[in-house]
Amino acid sequence: MALTTLPISPRSLCFDKDVFMKENFDVDQFVAECRRRVSLETLREDLEVYYKLLRSAMIELINKDYADFVNLSTNLVGMDKAINNLSVPLGQLREEVMQTVRTAMDTAVQEIENRLATRAAIRDKKACLQRLMNITHSVEKIEKILDIQDQGQGDGERELTGQLIERVATEFNQLQFYVTQSKGLPLVEKIRPRIAAITTTLQHSLETSFLEGLRTSNRDILRQCLRTYATIDKIKDAEALFRQTIVRPYMEEVLTEAVLTSHPQGLKGLYSRVLDFIPAHCKPLREVTTGLVPSSAQGEVVRGYDFLVNAVWPEVIVGLEKRTPSIFAPGNPSMFHQKYSTSMKFLDAFELECGSQASVKRLRSHPSYNTFMTKWSLPVYYQIRFQEIGGALETSLMSPFNNASDKTLFQLNAPYTLWQCMAKCWAQDIYLSPLCHRFWKLTLQLLSRYGTWVKEIREKEIPKKETEQTGQTSTATTSTTTAIMTYTSTMTTVTTTPASVASTPGPSSQGTTPTSPLVTMTQIVCLVTDSDTIIDKLGEFFSTVIQPRIAAVGVKNTDVLTDALGESKELISQELPGFCGYIVQQIAEHCVVNLKPANDIPRLYRRTNRELPSKASSYVSATVKPLQMFLEEHAVIISSTRRSQWMVSILNVVTERYYSVTDDILTAVKKMEDSLKRLKKLRKGDSGNSSSSGGMSDDDKIRLQLVLDVKQFGEEIQALSVPLDAISTYRQLVDLVESAQTNSAQPQ
Repeated sequence: MALTTLPISPRSLCFDKDVFMKENFDVDQFVAECRRRVSLETLREDLEVYYKLLRSAMIELINKDYADFVNLSTNLVGMDKAINNLSVPLGQLREEVMQTVRTAMDTAVQEIENRLATRAAIRDKKACLQRLMNITHSVEKIEKILDIQDQGQGDGERELTGQLIERVATEFNQLQFYVTQSKGLPLVEKIRPRIAAITTTLQHSLETSFLEGLRTSNRDILRQCLRTYATIDKIKDAEALFRQTIVRPYMEEVLTEAVLTSHPQGLKGLYSRVLDFIPAHCKPLREVTTGLVPSSAQGEVVRGYDFLVNAVWPEVIVGLEKRTPSIFAPGNPSMFHQKYSTSMKFLDAFELECGSQASVKRLRSHPSYNTFMTKWSLPVYYQIRFQEIGGALETSLMSPFNNASDKTLFQLNAPYTLWQCMAKCWAQDIYLSPLCHRFWKLTLQLLSRYGTWVKEIREKEIPKKETEQTGQTSTATTSTTTAIMTYTSTMTTVTTTPASVASTPGPSSQGTTPTSPLVTMTQIVCLVTDSDTIIDKLGEFFSTVIQPRIAAVGVKNTDVLTDALGESKELISQELPGFCGYIVQQIAEHCVVNLKPANDIPRLYRRTNRELPSKASSYVSATVKPLQMFLEEHAVIISSTRRSQWMVSILNVVTERYYSVTDDILTAVKKMEDSLKRLKKLRKGDSGNSSSSGGMSDDDKIRLQLVLDVKQFGEEIQALSVPLDAISTYRQLVDLVESAQTNSAQPQ
């Protein structure tokens, strides 16, 4: 709607009607402006008034042009056809115009691109020409400074000062840059001989100045030369020159077999002479290149050089490989260990001379460092030690029950040798840190081999002894079973199955223990006590000997290692109850044999008119005597723990047998007594029972004697320092004889 068609609004309105027709009309802004002048109620009323005016104006407009509104559809008839007729020529016209414009634009763009390419080519040619001019200018300038005539022909004899060399080097560096950028151009190829002459002259001057600085230890000359080498990117050339002219002659003189054999300190002395080279010949260079020496603070430090790593160290390794190869020979393990240890100390001392962690890292990443480390045949050395240590254990297992050469800890040869072999694995003159994992494995292998041997002894020798003794006593089988079960019940052992350990060391690791005579009781006792010692000492051995070695190679978590050691101990300890049960059975049998006189007690008192018993029978002390003799014979060998365990187990077996014998006697006495009473009743007046003094019957005397014997047996147990409570059957035995005595005293 045009502004002219808007109705005329009353002047009393609080707003201008034209504001609604603006393109940037904003309702919020409109309301905010009106509120500054009138209230919202007034604004609402004015808006309603204007709304009514607009509605009235719209109605009037529709009424005025009503006919046009009605005929609108009629007037539009045929308009679609007319529009379609115009669309085709208009489309063609559009395509023609667009094609013309596109062609004109493409032509203009192509022309601009061609001109830009031409300009870029001209610019490149100008830059190339400028580089060629710079090359020519630099060559002429350097030739003039170096006094080199045309065509590269110069006397080359002019001595250049340090500043002049630096100036030439700077110019030469620029020349090299320009030549690299202009590679392949005819002019560059034409003047290349002149550049080569400049290079030769400059290098000759640098080498002369550098060697003069080394000869006189002039730090300023060295600093200028090294700075110049760095400027022309020839740092490696400076290090190679130092290696060739200074390091090589010295090392060729020092690193020889003659020096190695003639020096009083041998390889250590040879390495000392190598280390002496560093302060004697490298001090000026280190002051100039590292800044670690206080005197170097007087001048600038030239970075980027490492003469020790790149010049001294490679020449040392070359000399060791070519002129002293004998130090790497592994044939003699003791000499190899000594030379390897000395060489590693030399390597540590050389790393200290490097002066910084960065230099040490460069040393360790240098190819010659890896060459030096791989020259040591550590696997061969380990195999020799493996055969030596493992063979020693295998040899000891050929005669395992021989006495140990040192009985401080062990009694038998096999356990003693095992301990010595494990100690050798970690000994100062055998152990090498790079082989830490191998020596740990060998330690477990030694323990595994010993555990296997102990198992073989238990499975083969013990049944042999039991079979041999079965014919000597009819109760051997029963006693053995009882003794082993009794002992096992008193032991506190771990029953977890040990994990498999590595293969057995030694040349005969796949074989079995050689056939040997039956072992004696003393040998079995020694085997058990020695095995106990190994199990007890392994923890201390690990913490004091093995763990420091392992920590030195960076292993912090040792839980897996201690678990493996625990499995090795279990491999040994799980075989010991069988030996202990055999010991208990054997000693118990010797004790039980002496219980036989107890069966003669009824015969001693029945119808003999013997006096009342006042003391225990002699068989009681005889019963405990074998145990006492066993303990006295092995007092030095048996530990207090084993002593207590074995005494309790043996006494339990003996007491059980004593209970059985006593119960049989009392049962027989009771039956005899009952038979006599029945016979007495039948005969009525006939005296069928002889009485001793005091009116005590023969059967009561028998019971009294048994009571005295049992009490004496308890005293014998206490004399062995074994509490009676530890012998579970003894209380039952006491109750048995006392109840029999009490029951016989009651009137029938």
